[in-house]
Amino acid sequence: MTPTHATPDPTETNALAETNALAETAAALGDLTADAPPTLLDRIVARRITIPAPFLAGAEHRAPGAPDAGPDPAEDLTHLQIAFTDHGVAYLRPGTDTAAFTADFRARFARPLLPADRPPAGLLPALRAGRPGDLRLDLRGLSDFETAVLRAAATIPRGQTRPYAWIAAQAGRPKAVRAVGSALGRNPVPLLIPCHRVTRSDGSPGQYIFGADTKIRLLRAENVNLDEVTDLARHRVHFLASDTTGVVCYPTCHNARRITPAHRHGFATLAEARAAGYRPCRHCRPAVPA
Repeated sequence: MTPTHATPDPTETNALAETNALAETAAALGDLTADAPPTLLDRIVARRITIPAPFLAGAEHRAPGAPDAGPDPAEDLTHLQIAFTDHGVAYLRPGTDTAAFTADFRARFARPLLPADRPPAGLLPALRAGRPGDLRLDLRGLSDFETAVLRAAATIPRGQTRPYAWIAAQAGRPKAVRAVGSALGRNPVPLLIPCHRVTRSDGSPGQYIFGADTKIRLLRAENVNLDEVTDLARHRVHFLASDTTGVVCYPTCHNARRITPAHRHGFATLAEARAAGYRPCRHCRPAVPA
């Protein structure tokens, strides 16, 4: 009796072919990190590294004469996790939990992370300065307004603060003060873009991505005299002018700090100062609130 051969089922054949193709694709993707050229790999994945924070680790930053506040609210900032792409630094968060950091990054940017051997060039100087300087930042994924807000915040010098209204004016939308707060809350690279230097118009620090207590500690570490700023605001003084230079500034501006008591005059609004004959400082560029 001649044996018969069953005719292959086309459906089963196609399913098997698809399964094999998927397996080959998965294997190829698994080998990508080993076989892909570095330039191609950097376009697909981002790099991560954990470093000691160069500005807080091992140092006490309580302002002179300030009472002991108990545990340091900024202690979580003793280590920083950094993610960067071929376009620049894309994400910064405190801590050492790389699994959580990787998951957060992937959820926000839809890109995997691989460990890096060294931090990107210019990172440590930028962290010490508290401004990006020449460090490249990858701000893709943010709206034009959010980018403008962060670019404005990046210009605030160490040891100084600016109100939310100032950021709104610099970003080209002077009435969007509340939207400025939302944009700062989405800052992917705090500390490099120093959103902790943006405060409320009443002199109080306001909210911060790492918590209000940490914001206060960071500002005190930069020698911002929050007590003086708050006291001035309590007396409705939001601008300080010098009758020697004829210039009016924000209270934390380095020019305002040089004004001696005998030549210092306070104003509630910029309009009042200008009406009294003072011109806005070219450095802190005080803005008229919306």
